[in-house]
Amino acid sequence: MEDEELAKFKDLDISKDQLKLLKQIFDSFDLEKKGEIGVDMIGQILDMLGHQLGVEELQSIISEIDADGNGVMNFVEFAHLASRFVVEEEEDTEAILRELKDAFRLYDKNGLGYISVDLLREILKELDEKLTPADLEQMIEEIDTDGSGTVDWEGRFLNGNDH
Repeated sequence: MEDEELAKFKDLDISKDQLKLLKQIFDSFDLEKKGEIGVDMIGQILDMLGHQLGVEELQSIISEIDADGNGVMNFVEFAHLASRFVVEEEEDTEAILRELKDAFRLYDKNGLGYISVDLLREILKELDEKLTPADLEQMIEEIDTDGSGTVDWEGRFLNGNDH
């Protein structure tokens, strides 16, 4: 991020590394690369940050963030929201990302750079036993928007004909 961009976030009480992590999270949910994500993703994102909120609290946050009711938020809005929930953690975020990528490679047995959404569904179930089948389906639909049945590490969606 350029210094000019960072200036938009100077009022946030988070480190540059935390801001970069928030950007990575935001980008992974910005599937169409439009610079905005749906407010319906807030619950899942906060879960990723380790915060499970009740329905009422989540609705309150969504109402606050989506004041105009358009159903989307940009990165600046997202960072201001997520910074409330980011806490200093002892774990190094780079190490966590490396572990996740290593886990992805472990499941990508053929080394093709992608895994099937069926395998992703199994991984997600193992990672969070509290996920309901409906939660899993919603996550898979968000990830595999083109219906190709595959996802690569960067979260881009691969057409089955490309392989």
